Amino acid sequence: MLVTVAAAAAFIEAGHWRLYADRHRIELTPRPRRSCPDCQGAGGWWVDGDNPEMEACGCWTNRRELRVRLRPVAAWPDGPPF
Repeated sequence: MLVTVAAAAAFIEAGHWRLYADRHRIELTPRPRRSCPDCQGAGGWWVDGDNPEMEACGCWTNRRELRVRLRPVAAWPDGPPF
């Protein structure tokens, strides 16, 4: 069991993934690479102009996000509680 957990942790860290888990889902989302020559690990850069905005780097935006649903999320109540 501990070997499996250690192997999974090493895979996630080496592959530059962020792990999120709760009772409803398990998600693996990509992280920016520190060795990226374009963004140097910042995940993007600011574009100047009238409306400055952040442009995302392709080192993480072009990678797939993995999600496993475990339990359905409870429905939000329609009306106020009595």
